[in-house]
Formats: sequence, structure tokens, C-alpha cells
Amino acid sequence: MKTVLSLVFCIVGSFCMAQNLNERVVHNDPSAYRELSAVHAGAGKMGFTQMIGRNDLATNFLYLHSGIIQPKSGIGHHFHHTIEEMYVILDGEAEFTINGRTSKIKGPALVPCKLGDSHGIYNTSGKPLKWLNFAVSEVKAQGDAFDLADDLVGSKTDEIPTFVASRLIKEELKPEDKGFRGLEDKIYKGEGVLYRRVLRPEVFRTNWHHVDHLVVPSGSKTEKRQLEGVEEVYYVMNGTGAVTVGSETVNVGKDDSFYAGLGEEISWSSTGGDDLEILVIGIAGSKDDGMAIARPLEKPKAMALQMDFVVDKENAAAFEKMYYSIYVPAMVVQDGYLSSKLLRLFSDDLAKEIQAEPTTYNYQIQISFDTEENRRKWVASDQHQIAWPAASGLAKEFKWRGYDVMGDDVQH
Repeated sequence: MKTVLSLVFCIVGSFCMAQNLNERVVHNDPSAYRELSAVHAGAGKMGFTQMIGRNDLATNFLYLHSGIIQPKSGIGHHFHHTIEEMYVILDGEAEFTINGRTSKIKGPALVPCKLGDSHGIYNTSGKPLKWLNFAVSEVKAQGDAFDLADDLVGSKTDEIPTFVASRLIKEELKPEDKGFRGLEDKIYKGEGVLYRRVLRPEVFRTNWHHVDHLVVPSGSKTEKRQLEGVEEVYYVMNGTGAVTVGSETVNVGKDDSFYAGLGEEISWSSTGGDDLEILVIGIAGSKDDGMAIARPLEKPKAMALQMDFVVDKENAAAFEKMYYSIYVPAMVVQDGYLSSKLLRLFSDDLAKEIQAEPTTYNYQIQISFDTEENRRKWVASDQHQIAWPAASGLAKEFKWRGYDVMGDDVQH
């Protein structure tokens, strides 16, 4: 069982979520920054560090970077083919450029840099600028960049931005907000808790799912909330408090980052004299598939039939060929047919390794129709009279079970 749990929690070389909550808390410490210059061919210098990286979460979250952009310095004009970023200024103001159009944005504020949009930032002031950068990629742990050799110094500015931007103003928060896809749900519950869903899934083309601004009043806490289909990354903008994941709790404070994984149950409490103010970034396992069902179904979405077979070794190749050459072609022409799978049992060694239940059945065919009525029409069809004998004739034994489909991640 230990081997199985290790496979679940840590896929070697790809993803390994810290099981100790203290290891998930990373403090934004400017004294640990390394100095960079000419970032993406930008002007001047900046301090820089990575707080959360590409292998810390299971989803396609790529990184949380933090830094100090020095006066008359910035990140040059560039774009990405495969990642989306979001620049955040925690204080001060800076000139943001998106697709060649520039506007001055006063912090605290955020600007999403959407897939394929050129972007950059320039600190025109005489003070250092506190900066964050979140990124989500199309492909797990992979990124890219193309510089435009433009430091953005002296850019012509528009008074009104021509791109998506939002200030993070506590006075704009409210106890109620619309949840995913307009559902009238309270996302964060708790006495006096305020929040705003700043950006929703449609803003992004990657699996970036939401950006929330959350405030937990001093002495208050949120109710437990399970992350269904999403992971979240958090940055504490102000205050002190504690975060609980499952039965474990860890303390957090201003300028700490944290993250929580798929299916985890999380709550926040504000323990200091100031409100606990948090920037929340949500990343879906898959926006197209993983968020397919927002609520459990009351009626079956479809039906599924599982057929188990005992097939001798000498008939195995013929059985697998039969599925592709006879069985599937006979089903795809039927009304209401949705999908099917041919499953071959693991080898004895692998089955023993995962402590699988012993069985004499070594193949399974799963078929799905929109209704049981249409499946029965398939059974009565001329095509079934050819396909079923082809399958059962190669097996020593078979049995089947029917199911109502009460949930899946299929979109077509």
C-alpha cells in the first residue's frame, strides 16, 4: 500500500506536493533576491526570486515570481506562445504595455498577460516597485518567450487602458458574489468575509480558472471549502492568520505564499489586529473536462455496460483485433452510441504490486449509449448479430453489468 500511496502523491520527475504544510509556506524575502538586468531586454535592474515552481502543483501552474523593479527600470516588451502570465503591483504605480498600448496603472492592481499578447512593464517613478508574476502553461512545466527588443522607455500612454486590468480595492469587496458560470453561490463563507471574483475562466485560454480577492476580518474565519476540479495558489497581501488543510494548520503572514491541491479542504482564519487579505489564483485540472459537471446529476447522463471476458492466451490477439475490426465499426452506426473501451488486465506481477483483487476475467469491453433503450436497439440490430458472436466466440466465459452514468468528464 505504501508503494501505491507514493504513486498517488508523488509522480517522480513531474509533481510532488509537499505533504508538510510548513513546507508550502514561502515568505517573500527581498534580502534573498538575486539581481537581474535587462530582463526581456528591458531597462535597468530588478531583484528577483521564485516562490512557487512548475513541479509544486499537479496542474499546469508554472510559477509565482516576485521582485522589486528599481526606478526607471522594467521588463521589456515580449510575448509567449504557450504560457499566460499575470503581473501584479502591490504598491506604487507603473506603465503596463499590452499589445503595444501603454497605460499607467496604480497599485495594488493586476494585469493578465493573455496567451499570445505582447506585454511589458516600466517603473517610471523614483521609487522601487513591488511586483509579482503568476504563470500558467499550456503544457505541464514548459514555457517560452520571444523578446521584441523594446525597453518601453518613453512609450506613448493612453489615459484609459485598452486591455484587461483591475485594481485590488478592499472597499469594492462584498459578502456575496456570483460563482462559476453565474451560479448564485457564495464562494467563501464566514462571518464578515468579503471577496470578489476579479477574473473568470473566459479571460484565459490556458487552464487558468479564476483570480479572487479575499478579505477575512480580524478575529473571523472562513468555513471549510473543498477544491473541486481546481488547485489554488495564494499570496497574503496583508495581515496575519492561519490556514487549515484537512486536519493540519499552519500560520501565515503578510508576503507569504501558499498552495492547496485538487480535492483538498481548506479554510482561513484571521488572528492579527488587521484583516487577512489574500490574492487567490485558481488553476483547473482541465477547464474543458475537469469542470464539466458543476453539480451532481439528478438524472442519468447516459448508460454504460461492462462486459467481462475470459480469453485464452492463444485467442488474445484475435480478440483485440475483433474489437477494432468488427465490434466498434458495428456500434458506431447505431443511434445513441457514445463510446467504448477495450481493457486488458494487468500482468500478474503488476496486479500483485498494486494489490488488485484477484479475478479470472482478463478482458473487459465497456460500451456507452445515451439511453438503455438505444442500447437494446443495438442488441436487436443485424450488426449485433455479427459482432456479439465474434466476441463471445473467442471467450471461454463472459458476464455483464449495466450502470447509469451519473457523472463523467466527457464534453462531446
